Amino acid sequence: MFAVIKTGGKQYKVAANDEITVMLLQGEAGAKITFDEVLALFDGEAHHVGAPLVSGASVTAEIVEQARGPKVYAFKKRRRKNSKRKRGHKQDLTIVKILDIFGAGKSPEGQSEA
Repeated sequence: MFAVIKTGGKQYKVAANDEITVMLLQGEAGAKITFDEVLALFDGEAHHVGAPLVSGASVTAEIVEQARGPKVYAFKKRRRKNSKRKRGHKQDLTIVKILDIFGAGKSPEGQSEA
């Protein structure tokens, strides 16, 4: 079973026990978070594609660590003008581990939806 979620303006294909790197999310390492913006849900022969979201579906994850990405340089040069600029930054990232995918008859409490 896998799902397509949206966070930080990007889409990610996730399955249980996957570790993904997303844009900065608030929380400490070990905290549980829930992604409610599920765009698609695939479970073997059944699949649900949202318009735009799958209703009642969610993905739970655990924050593994707060990290920073590699240094990225933005270099601008204007030719023949003796003008150049070099700026750099490191992006704040969050590494999360997907615990479970809920939807299509399952709810986060482990109860069957009626």
